[in-house]
Amino acid sequence: MNRQQLIEQIKLKKSFLCVGLDPDMEKIPDFLKQYPDPIFEFNKRIIDATKDLCVAYKPNSAFYESYGVKGLQSLIATWKYLPTDCLNIIDAKRGDIGNTSDKYARAFFDEATSGMSFDAITVTPYMGNDSVTPYLKYDGKWVIILALTSSVGSKDFQYLNTGDGYLYEAVIKKANTWAGADRIMYVVGATKSTEFTDIRKYAPANFLLVPGVGAQGGSLEDVCKYGITKDCGLLVNSSRGIIYASNGEDFADAARAEALKLQKEMQAELEKAGII
Repeated sequence: MNRQQLIEQIKLKKSFLCVGLDPDMEKIPDFLKQYPDPIFEFNKRIIDATKDLCVAYKPNSAFYESYGVKGLQSLIATWKYLPTDCLNIIDAKRGDIGNTSDKYARAFFDEATSGMSFDAITVTPYMGNDSVTPYLKYDGKWVIILALTSSVGSKDFQYLNTGDGYLYEAVIKKANTWAGADRIMYVVGATKSTEFTDIRKYAPANFLLVPGVGAQGGSLEDVCKYGITKDCGLLVNSSRGIIYASNGEDFADAARAEALKLQKEMQAELEKAGII
């Protein structure tokens, strides 16, 4: 999915919601465990219940890799099931030297090799361009670079003063020299909403993937106040707040209800910004 297609979906669905698919066998409803692939069955029902309300899905690779081969099979099955009108993001946060990054890129972008070809991947940039540019070799694929996270530990490094601003600002400025806003997005935590004003100085057109709304305490209204652009420019992710809205047999209906609440709030923000 390219930039224009993403913008069209945002306008069509009146939503910039990204649903995080982070299945945990200890949290999914017990009745699903009778299925041959409980994780895929869980994801399938979440997708069926929310696909008209969101524009992106984001499986976190750790929730699959932790189950070994079976988990990877679930991830592949999930990728194949994802609707084509939604951006599909693998949240892998990989970051390594060039030849290793090339293999990671192949793992998540080359269907002939791995059985998967996601539209986008999250990447840790702290080894420099070596850890990012191998992914950009794949035409049409997005690289989503960690910039400013909502984690407590973000203060350890991301706010270090470089003499020319904070380290997270240096990351954005440098990464913008590697590719344009049609290939690079940035991760910015929703709990950092006031920093969006500064981030937009350096990334005025880039889409921002924004975790932290809901369970982590971020405010959708504040994110939009400081971060929305004429093209929206935001993908706001919700994982636990949607997929674990219930652990009963009604979990998919409960997930839809939570996704619908966010979609309605997003519609209001898009209307306020004159995007729809």
